Amino acid sequence: MQIKKILSLLVILFFTHLTLYAEGFDKSASNEPVLVQKGSSKHWCPLCGMDLKMFYKTNHTSKLPHGEDRQYCSVRCLVVDMQEYSIKKEDVKVVDAKTEKLINASTAFYVLGSDVKGTMSPLSKLAFASKEDALAFIKEHNGKIVDFDTVLKSAKESLKSDTAMIDEKKKKKVYPMGKKIFEEMCKGDIDLNKYLEINGLKASLVNDKLCKPLQEQQLQAVALYLWEVKRVGDYEAVVGKIEVKKDEKCPVCGMFVYKYPKWAAQIYYQTKGAGHHHSFDGVKDLMKFYFNPISWGNYKTSTHENISKILVTDYYSQKAIDAKVAYYVLGSDVYGPMGDELIPFLNESDAKTFLQDHKGKKILQFKNITKSDISTLDE
Repeated sequence: MQIKKILSLLVILFFTHLTLYAEGFDKSASNEPVLVQKGSSKHWCPLCGMDLKMFYKTNHTSKLPHGEDRQYCSVRCLVVDMQEYSIKKEDVKVVDAKTEKLINASTAFYVLGSDVKGTMSPLSKLAFASKEDALAFIKEHNGKIVDFDTVLKSAKESLKSDTAMIDEKKKKKVYPMGKKIFEEMCKGDIDLNKYLEINGLKASLVNDKLCKPLQEQQLQAVALYLWEVKRVGDYEAVVGKIEVKKDEKCPVCGMFVYKYPKWAAQIYYQTKGAGHHHSFDGVKDLMKFYFNPISWGNYKTSTHENISKILVTDYYSQKAIDAKVAYYVLGSDVYGPMGDELIPFLNESDAKTFLQDHKGKKILQFKNITKSDISTLDE
């Protein structure tokens, strides 16, 4: 019991460090926060899982290329998303630290390096709609006024060290506590592969009552342990999975494929003795590329004639299977990183079971998939 109390205290201290405020300043929302994301997961940052209300005065929002609204606890998490998506700076908004309204980040007056603790970074970055408000804040809390471009540059330069700092603290304090809480207060059969991002997992832990009632700090510790330790460990244990490097992006949507191992797919090519491949975050994008590679960029050697093999991930076993012998369920209620998907299975019996369990419309083999089938997935 004593050890449990100590671990709980360590977790609280960890998150308190991130939320600490200088005298007279609190980063949490004083009223109901404006949340632009949709669904039950909208209350948490999709990158790190942090409570958006708790860190509201450092919140940023963006709009992804396909129109999805995103909200982050910090500039640090915004920058991580900007590395993956083509986010336009003019679409980024930030919470005015005084009025708590969303304002355009490009016109905001940022105070960099005040005595207020940063969010996901030691260096604080707070925005104001007016220069007068920024100067008044500096008078009390120090720092300097900079523009959005300077803030982005600072966040990018410190991203590696910020991430290393947070990771070290999580390994020492948060993961052990998250594991203990999970084992004592949560169901042991949580299917982590069904979630695309950590905020979706947190919403399910709460709304589906997968754990006994938890305080936010406890919930975050459990979510981080499940998402960053158990999920990764479970997947690494799979023998025969598709291997994807961390710098591989889907040529269709531009997303980092390694983040979605359950959906990974690949096409391999052989041209005049030289081989290359492309990785995709789902069968849908793989098929879009397969039907018309040149429409996605300068892929002149990525032709049907040069294909040596195509791999997809079996939904149940998580193993790499030959795409041309697989069975695909179309129109189910299970969504991939890019929405509606073709769900692959090595065995037809598995595909039939999945079709019945998840309201699928039909089962196709690779040779029968048409451009029209793929188009219906985006409707």
